[in-house]
Amino acid sequence: MSIRAAFTLAALVGIAFTTHAASAREVVPFEGRVSPGTIVIKTAERKLYYVRGDGTALRYRVAVGKPGKQWFGEAQIDGKYVRPAWSPPAEVKRDNPRLPDVIPGGAPNNPMGARALTLNLDEYAIHGTNRPSSIGTFASYGCIRMLNEDIVDLYDQVSVGTRVIVER
Repeated sequence: MSIRAAFTLAALVGIAFTTHAASAREVVPFEGRVSPGTIVIKTAERKLYYVRGDGTALRYRVAVGKPGKQWFGEAQIDGKYVRPAWSPPAEVKRDNPRLPDVIPGGAPNNPMGARALTLNLDEYAIHGTNRPSSIGTFASYGCIRMLNEDIVDLYDQVSVGTRVIVER
């Protein structure tokens, strides 16, 4: 089953998921040369900025790719999923062969968390997490992890087609 098919299945089933209690978002000044509504991820800072039209951005603490698993460049959100199921990509499955082929949405061992914003680039996503202690670290295979409360907040503000820029 593809990652998108698993997300869609979980969204249709509507499996429940509980979230972590503390948000890490704040409004900060932002002087980038990007249009409002753009997501900018600064990997070295381990921060995601959702650019607003008033010279500010919502800043969220995130987990980013481990060294050697990071990517940089531009993408667009191409899917939005609630409590998505997860199918480990081939590289993750190779490193962790005991992982099941699909982990249902809402399951305690599902690394996707409460929401996922898939990107039109490989198998990457901006998503929640079942490991809130990983936020602020270099932890993933290239995905951007957020606290569940924060991905719910971001999810409600963005749409398919939103521009995503990942910087060093």
